[in-house]
Amino acid sequence: MFIRDKQQITICVAAVVIIGGFILLRYLPLNSEIKKIDEQMSAQRLVIAKGASDGEQLPLFEEQLKKLQGELESYERNIPEKRDLGLFLSRIADLMNENNLSEQIIEPREEIRGEEFCCIPLDIKCKGTLAQMFKFYQRLQGMDRLIRIEQVKLTNDSSFSGNVNMQTKAVIYYHAETEQG
Repeated sequence: MFIRDKQQITICVAAVVIIGGFILLRYLPLNSEIKKIDEQMSAQRLVIAKGASDGEQLPLFEEQLKKLQGELESYERNIPEKRDLGLFLSRIADLMNENNLSEQIIEPREEIRGEEFCCIPLDIKCKGTLAQMFKFYQRLQGMDRLIRIEQVKLTNDSSFSGNVNMQTKAVIYYHAETEQG
């Protein structure tokens, strides 16, 4: 009986060693690899889902791109091919006259040349009521040539008659290629 018990114990110990060896040497490493593969698959699913989501967004981006290209074309149309400074300055003077602004001064400053565009800074000064100034700026904004207003300074005249002195720093643009080439 003692031999039989010893054989059963040996068989149990061998079974425990085999099961322990299987768990330590096979199951745990394979389980770890399975977890890594699951994580990689989850990451790939996220990338695929993001790609699908981005694919759904693509028509929206294309629409935005077309809209921006249209705005750029509109913007480009407002930048003339030629300098035409004298004509533009006379148009500003005409706007000032139409709005009954007095003491008009329009002074171009030194031109700045770029690769694609050139810009001409302007100092504009005049005197009138706020309503006249507002109409002048509305009409100036509606012109077919791009003009960027950088600074506007309105000050009361010393007589407090309701008139204000306006000083504006502005910039106008034209395409550089046509003037240089």
